Amino acid sequence: MRQLLLLRHAKSSRDAPDISDYERPLTKRGVKDAAMMRRLMRELGLQPDVVLVSPAKRAQQTLAELEPFDDTPIVETLDGLYMAGSQQILQILQTLPDTARSVLVIGHNPGLHELALLLADQAEAWRRVPELARMAEKFPTAALAEFQVSGSWQNVGVRGTRLVGFLIPREITKTAD
Repeated sequence: MRQLLLLRHAKSSRDAPDISDYERPLTKRGVKDAAMMRRLMRELGLQPDVVLVSPAKRAQQTLAELEPFDDTPIVETLDGLYMAGSQQILQILQTLPDTARSVLVIGHNPGLHELALLLADQAEAWRRVPELARMAEKFPTAALAEFQVSGSWQNVGVRGTRLVGFLIPREITKTAD
């Protein structure tokens, strides 16, 4: 069984009109949310051995807030993840070697959201699962979707994918208060 983690970059700034989309940094809230996801991932034992990350500044800063990992994963910055659609991300995943046990993708919407819904739609009676209903509504910044993938990475998106959990920092903060 393999694990796929889809993490949308944390909250980024849109305040400076002279900064390109590619160079937008995280806000204070974004840094806080990414650090919260780091703690939560460790508590849940979510330890990727491969990290695929967009080269955009906000995605790179999100990764920096997740580090250091307990075990050092292979980290690949892929230009193709910047603003990639669901099919582009899926194609990247399908090229992974089967030695990759757990993969974390740090990217952008709408591609991550569309991919998460595509993968979740493979499960039977998915509309009855609370995480799926929440995820169908929205995939906010710093949200994390965890999937189990049976079989080869080559077949991901074709069959054998199940949503295990969907975490949103804002919801975690509310329950902790």
